[in-house]
Amino acid sequence: MLAAGEGTRLRPKTDDKPKPLVEVAGKPILSYCFDTLLDLDITEAVVVVGYEKEQIIDRYGDAYGDLTLTYAHQSERKGLAHAVLMAEPFVDDEFLVLNGDNIYRGNLAAVLSRHAETDAQITFPVDDVAPETASGGAVCEFDADGNVTGLVEKPDSLPSTTTPMAAYVLPPEIFPACELVQPSARGEYELPDAIDLLLYAGYQAETVPFEGWKQNINTPADIDRAASRLANDS
Repeated sequence: MLAAGEGTRLRPKTDDKPKPLVEVAGKPILSYCFDTLLDLDITEAVVVVGYEKEQIIDRYGDAYGDLTLTYAHQSERKGLAHAVLMAEPFVDDEFLVLNGDNIYRGNLAAVLSRHAETDAQITFPVDDVAPETASGGAVCEFDADGNVTGLVEKPDSLPSTTTPMAAYVLPPEIFPACELVQPSARGEYELPDAIDLLLYAGYQAETVPFEGWKQNINTPADIDRAASRLANDS
């Protein structure tokens, strides 16, 4: 669980609070993330913390319900590949990566099932989005048979409008790939770039069409949007 974000666009809410503890409908974003893991019958989580990390550790301690928590510290926010790398000492098998500033209400259980049923080393949900949305993040490259052959972060020319939905089942080989990643144009070590290295090396990826919704919490408007979606779900 990647939860080291500072949340500069949420200030003043994050002046003295880490972004994952910002509340949506009276509940911290990170609590929604932990509930998602519990719904997937996941019992252990490594939480990568950074900005105001003590507040997260004090809030949750070593467990959230039946979910055992271990903390890894990202001292500098250098991107998601760097954040994943901080969890390496605690991970020795394949694992699920989620962003601790996203609220997920979707078919992640189907992603885990697909991963278990296939020979793929990498599995993630995808959605087809508008070109202007796709150009702002990572998009998939496909071969003629529809197999994922690469991930491209913020491409100048779109190979597709199919974008990952910020949830990945990954093998432990992602850690050396994260070490090989070079900084992007914005100076961060991007997780899709690390995954792209594995795909280039011949690792197989499976995708699952995303059903439901996911809300990234970056701005006050995102908080309102997520609260409205949660209310509609209840």
